[in-house]
Amino acid sequence: MRRLLALVMMVLMPLSLEAQSIEADRLENAGLVMKEILNVPDGIPQQLLDKAECVLVLPSVVKFAFVFGGSYGRGVMICRTGSDFRGPWGAPTMMALEGGSFGFQLGGHATDFVLLIMNQRGADSILSSKVKLGAGVSAAAGPKGRDALAATDAAVRAEVLSYSRSRGLFAGVFLDGSTLRPDNDANRTLYERTISAKEIVLEAKVSSPSAAETLVSELNKRSPRNLSS
Repeated sequence: MRRLLALVMMVLMPLSLEAQSIEADRLENAGLVMKEILNVPDGIPQQLLDKAECVLVLPSVVKFAFVFGGSYGRGVMICRTGSDFRGPWGAPTMMALEGGSFGFQLGGHATDFVLLIMNQRGADSILSSKVKLGAGVSAAAGPKGRDALAATDAAVRAEVLSYSRSRGLFAGVFLDGSTLRPDNDANRTLYERTISAKEIVLEAKVSSPSAAETLVSELNKRSPRNLSS
């Protein structure tokens, strides 16, 4: 029996390490995407980033590619710490984006998404369960650069502002109809325990993994304070 148990452990351990490596890669990719997008001229307006409670990054690389017919992307959501989202950026939770019509809009090219979550209600909804953008939470294409001053009422009131980068082009993008949900399996793999997205983000029950260092440090450098009213 002991030999059998040892054999099972020998088989499962490499699989577990490989799964952790995949999630670590996702965190590192998210950090690189965030850093690059924040350096885009006339990109995400600083005043909007400074008012965001959370940021969701979905890097589109080969292993996380979007496809037609049941589009699917995996990414990372990170929020400011504290009950009022006034602290520094904290530990990330893994997320999944599914469905919607954005696959057709993107023409099948590799695309990165960055979503700004602008208020506590939006953050709570996304962290709690599967939520549809445009229905469960209000969403709009994010204004770019100087356009932020002339943002539409829909963008001003939106709980989620979404951006995309594809083939070097950066733009606000509509994601209405797609859904966001916590990727609980990925969180369990990354943190080596069963833990909810809310426990990670709102209750700070885990420390941020080393693979998230670029993402966390870049946001703390670019937007250290929450300037929302």
